[in-house]
Amino acid sequence: MIVHALPTQGVRLLLTFGVTPLFAPLFLLVLAGCTQPESADADHWQIEKTFPEEAIAEQVAVGEAEGRAVVVEAVEGEAVEGEAVAGNAFKAGNAFKESHDGSGSLIIRCGMLIDGLEDHPLFQQEVVILDGRIASVRPIADSLPIEHGGHEASVDQGREDIQEDSEAMRDLPVWDARDQTCLPGLINTHVHFDANPEDAADYSVYATRTEEEVLALALANAETTLLSGFTTVRHTGAWFPSTIYKLRDLIEAGVAPGPRIQTAGPYLTIPGGGGDLRFPEIPEEQIPADSQRGIATTPQEFADRAQAAIDAGADFLKVIASGAVFSMGTEPGAPEMTREDIEAVVRVAHEAGLKVTAHVHSDQSGQDAILAGVDSLEHASLLRGASIALAVERGVAFSMDVFNGTYTDTVGREQGYPATFLQRNADTTEAQREVFEKAYRVGVPLLYGTDAGVLPHDMGAWQFGIMVERGMTPMAAIKSATSIAASHMGMGQEVGYIAPGRWADIIVVRDNPLQSIDGLKEIALVMKAGIIVRNN
Repeated sequence: MIVHALPTQGVRLLLTFGVTPLFAPLFLLVLAGCTQPESADADHWQIEKTFPEEAIAEQVAVGEAEGRAVVVEAVEGEAVEGEAVAGNAFKAGNAFKESHDGSGSLIIRCGMLIDGLEDHPLFQQEVVILDGRIASVRPIADSLPIEHGGHEASVDQGREDIQEDSEAMRDLPVWDARDQTCLPGLINTHVHFDANPEDAADYSVYATRTEEEVLALALANAETTLLSGFTTVRHTGAWFPSTIYKLRDLIEAGVAPGPRIQTAGPYLTIPGGGGDLRFPEIPEEQIPADSQRGIATTPQEFADRAQAAIDAGADFLKVIASGAVFSMGTEPGAPEMTREDIEAVVRVAHEAGLKVTAHVHSDQSGQDAILAGVDSLEHASLLRGASIALAVERGVAFSMDVFNGTYTDTVGREQGYPATFLQRNADTTEAQREVFEKAYRVGVPLLYGTDAGVLPHDMGAWQFGIMVERGMTPMAAIKSATSIAASHMGMGQEVGYIAPGRWADIIVVRDNPLQSIDGLKEIALVMKAGIIVRNN
């Protein structure tokens, strides 16, 4: 057992089972509770922890000094030695990290900066970060024009947020990225951390995974997502919503690495619908109870399920309005929920100040969902012109997973996905891309969303290429995954921009993504709240 002590914003812990590589799929971890000491300077946390047939670790003594050894005292009396790693949960193995105190305070100098605000890049800018948040963005004082990605770079003198050096800024460590491009941390508005693509070959795996294994899977997928440059996500429905609430809370507490998460909780769906975990390979009695929390048949039942999800901790809600590709039930082109069903969910959510998104493939379901008052549509594969125009009129955003159809048709076919899934994928892939083109042309707000879980979690940036191929400008594609997504999620004052006051969620790429959008597949650096979590 390894214990990582993370002295960032107080004492933090990451407990992992075994010495696992960074991308190891198993953490085998369940934190039933984690209580912070009254004083942030205290050196003890009370941890309630369960492993299958393993002792329960009860007290963890954590030193504040970097690199200090940690001892875990198990209930059975066996002491387990560990190691402390200061700063963050990742071993970047570079001199900068070794000298950086992990406080979330530094300066990063960028050759090119895409800030999420401007429609054009800025050049030779430095971002000053204090305690995890951006203090200022300003020209590099001693910079000279350089060639960067084919652009003649010049110092931008037009920023109003330039501040004089303060005492706190004078001795900050400096990260030099003057030959690279800095962008806001990316946002994926459609992920499922409790699933992997290969699960589609045999959904019976969902009946056999234990709660511990589901959390281990979700932890690994969350970490992978963060390391690929996505620092914020919407978890757009789950068959194991209780596990995702726990995952979100662990990440927020600094106990586990991962992106900021908004979760929809359970799928709100009809019995046997696109969000119901009922498949021929899963016996009725083995269907996990957690997967059934959103199933309803009447508007009142849907309202009740919606309220229950909010009470349990959902950040927004998702309705399954039409059939699904990865389902044995209703065809994607057919409605499942009625407009009245959707209206009942929207009413409850909006009264609580939350948004609603609708899984939609069929045109009829798209119209029903828009008229019922939803805030966004997922997929939108078969919508016609009138429905797209209605979305523009009502300000409804689309989150369209326009790349994963290619993955399913190639890798999924090789892995033996059911013929029903493959046919439904074929029926919707090109149609969805045509809808995407039309929606972009007429001004539908487009949110970057990949349906991760159908697409591998380390391929989040692969969708940018097809968005540009289908007519989006590279800057518009980037904004769909930064400022536009953040604003839709109600997080525009926190993330999605490189601007004063926001969290210092920043990525660095070597190339100019405005010239080669696929450069976003190769992330050189990932920073979350001023802490470098990946450095290549």
